Amino acid sequence: MQNTAAAAVFAAVFIALYVAHSVGDHWVQSSCQAAHKGRPGWPGRLACARHVIGLTLTKGVLLLPVVLVLGLDVSAAGLTLGLGLDAATHYWADRRTTLQKLAQICGKAEFYSLGTPAHEAHPVTAEGTYAPTLGTGAYALDQSWHILWLGITALIIASI
Repeated sequence: MQNTAAAAVFAAVFIALYVAHSVGDHWVQSSCQAAHKGRPGWPGRLACARHVIGLTLTKGVLLLPVVLVLGLDVSAAGLTLGLGLDAATHYWADRRTTLQKLAQICGKAEFYSLGTPAHEAHPVTAEGTYAPTLGTGAYALDQSWHILWLGITALIIASI
């Protein structure tokens, strides 16, 4: 495959994976999976596994028409390796304690807690009580981690 052809495959695959990630991580994931995937033990592991399976299936379903309609030159090995690595890294981060520990190691513990009661500048209501928000540092670092691996996944799929 020529470099420009591989670059086009990378770009198309990355866009499809990015769209599928957003749909799978927010629309397909159940509230139960979101609430329980970070819990300790088997209940948390199973909730996270169910989420990652649904997410990976969503990525496959959305990637398939892109590959077929555009006639992209991708291999079964590249798809399997790429989506498998993406699933594994997504599971790793979504167990929560793992990503939190990485944030601590990288000096991002304060940012990780941003938007939560653990952060000194957490959002409050007019009465001064905690105001829950989805705009947390943990969420931003989680999504950034996933997008990094989407790029690596697209590169694997485009090059194998």
